[in-house]
Amino acid sequence: MITSPYEKYRQSSVQTSTPGQLLLMLFDGAIRFIRSGMDGLNNQDISKANLNLGKAQTIISELIVTLDHSYEVSQGLASLYEYTNYLLIQANVKKSAAPAEEALEYLTGLRETFAQAVKMTAGSQELQHG
Repeated sequence: MITSPYEKYRQSSVQTSTPGQLLLMLFDGAIRFIRSGMDGLNNQDISKANLNLGKAQTIISELIVTLDHSYEVSQGLASLYEYTNYLLIQANVKKSAAPAEEALEYLTGLRETFAQAVKMTAGSQELQHG
């Protein structure tokens, strides 16, 4: 049972979000966890780094699994997500923030691209319904 007001809000926002908004939430989570993992690496807090890089990998794995392969772009995205996961594994194994930084660059770029697509889609849907 969810008791915290924050958890109630978070669950409600997930349940009422569009697929595009959910995608952006996944990107935001992965980006936040990578940054936290990099902070752990930079401060020799290996436990923090391992935990947060692992959480980011879990989100990226979810992005891979939920790709709609009926679109040609999905193959390229799958490859990029898999490479990003590889970078996070390398960061964790080598205890180096550099591969995580590269992964972060890919994800922030993708997030910006998807955010623009979500805005364009929302605008066209408003026109159709208005």
